Amino acid sequence: MNRNTAPAWNTKYGSRRVRHDPPTLAEAIAAARDLTDELDQQADFAASLMGVPREQVLAELAKMAPQPKVVSSVTFTTTRTGMQRAVIVERKPSRRIPTAGVASASGAAVVRKLNSFR
Repeated sequence: MNRNTAPAWNTKYGSRRVRHDPPTLAEAIAAARDLTDELDQQADFAASLMGVPREQVLAELAKMAPQPKVVSSVTFTTTRTGMQRAVIVERKPSRRIPTAGVASASGAAVVRKLNSFR
């Protein structure tokens, strides 16, 4: 909606307008990813939310990075009173890229620097 056709009402402080931002396809895909891990179900869900063809959603899903896997487990612990409570343990994989060659080169530079002080 453009600014002139936005719904407005009068208050004691003056005229007020409602801002209307329709959801985007990326937001619909994010909602679908939170509900299911299967790509076909995500595409169906996002397409039905936005009212667009499934092929358009699949093309947009292909452009997006895959959702990171989260390893989780549920553990039950007992309190002093004997009541059980659930503890959810999640492990998110690190984004760091292992650089074995860089680490060994920098380690060699540190050894050379330490030897120069002797």
